[in-house]
Amino acid sequence: MKLFIPGPVSVSNEIMQSMQREMIGHRGKEFANIFEECSKGLKKVFCTNNRVLISTSSGTGLMEGAIRNCVEKNVLMIECGAFGKKWVQVAKACGKEVDVLQVQKGNAVSKEELEKKLSEKKYEAVCVTHNETSTGVENPLKEIAPLIKEHNALFLVDSVSSMGGAKIEVDEWGIDVCLTSSQKCFSLPPGLSFASVSEGALEKSRTIKDKGYYFDFVELAKEYDSHQTPYTPAVGLIFGLITQLERMLKEGMENVWARHEELAKQTQEWAIKNEMKLFAQSGHRSKTVTCISNEKRINLEEVKKKVKEKGYVMDAGYRKLNEELLASGRADTMRIPHMGNLNSKELQEYLDCLEEAMK
Repeated sequence: MKLFIPGPVSVSNEIMQSMQREMIGHRGKEFANIFEECSKGLKKVFCTNNRVLISTSSGTGLMEGAIRNCVEKNVLMIECGAFGKKWVQVAKACGKEVDVLQVQKGNAVSKEELEKKLSEKKYEAVCVTHNETSTGVENPLKEIAPLIKEHNALFLVDSVSSMGGAKIEVDEWGIDVCLTSSQKCFSLPPGLSFASVSEGALEKSRTIKDKGYYFDFVELAKEYDSHQTPYTPAVGLIFGLITQLERMLKEGMENVWARHEELAKQTQEWAIKNEMKLFAQSGHRSKTVTCISNEKRINLEEVKKKVKEKGYVMDAGYRKLNEELLASGRADTMRIPHMGNLNSKELQEYLDCLEEAMK
C-alpha cells in the first residue's frame, strides 16, 4: 500500500533494510562515527554551519524545545493554519505570554502585516511555520527574516513538511532554530526530529531557568560536540537516517530541491487541467504538498475507497480545516503530497488513479 498522505510517507525497502542491521551500543565508537556523519549530512541539507541537533521525538517535541529554550516570557506566533495553531498551543502550555498574528487560511504572511505587529511590541522570538501542511501554503522566510532581525527577536521556524524538499538557507536568512522531523521529506519512519540551533539561541537558552531536561538545547549541544546524545537515541532510525542522507547527497541537494519543485508543478498542472482550484495563494504554494479546493463537491470519502482498492492511501484534506470550511458553506479540500523519495512516474501513476476514481 503506497501512502499518499502528507506524512508519514512511504519508506523504501532500502531504508527499511538499513534499519534492520545488527544493534550496537549508543555509547561506543561505531555509533559516534555514524552520528558524526549524520550531523555532517544534516548541515548540508539545512544549509548551515550551526549544530543540527538530533532528537528521538516528533517534530512537536522540538517545537516545545524551541519555546522552552528561546522564550523566557513572550513570543509572537504567526498562525495561518493548523500547525501554526499547534505551536500557539504548545507555547501557552509552557506558560508563555503568546501574541498571535492571524493570517487568513490559504494565504501566506506578508511583510507588511508582520512589520505592523512587530512595531507594536517587543518580542523575544517570532515563530513561523514555513510550510503550512494543512493548507499547502509556503511562508516567505527570506522576505521576513531581515524584519525579525531588525527587531532583535530570535527567528524560530517549523519546517517539518518542507526541510529536505524546499531549499531553506538557514545561515543566509539568519534562522535561529529551524526544526523538522523524519517522516516527511526525509522519507523515514516517524520518531526522529532535527533542529539547527544558532549560537544566539544557545546563549538565550543558557539564561533560562526551569526549561526542563529532555529538550535542553545546551545539554543536547554539549553531547552533540562529542557525537552523542544525553539520552538513549533511536539507534535503528539513525541507521536509516545515515542511509537516507547518503541517498539525498548522492542525488545532490540542488537536484533534490529541483525535483520537488517539478513534482509540485506537475501536481498543480494536473489540478488545473481537471478544472480544480488550488487552495493556497498564488506565489506562495508549497513545494511538498498541494491543497485543492473541492469546488466540484466530489465525495472524497468514496474516492478514498476507490484508490485504496488500487493500492493507495489518499488524503482527503485536513479534517479540522474541512469542518471549518463546510460549516461556513465553502468547499472542503483534498491534499496531494509530493515529497521524499517520490519521482515523477510514481506521482503520475497516482494522479491517473485519482483522476479515474473521481469520475
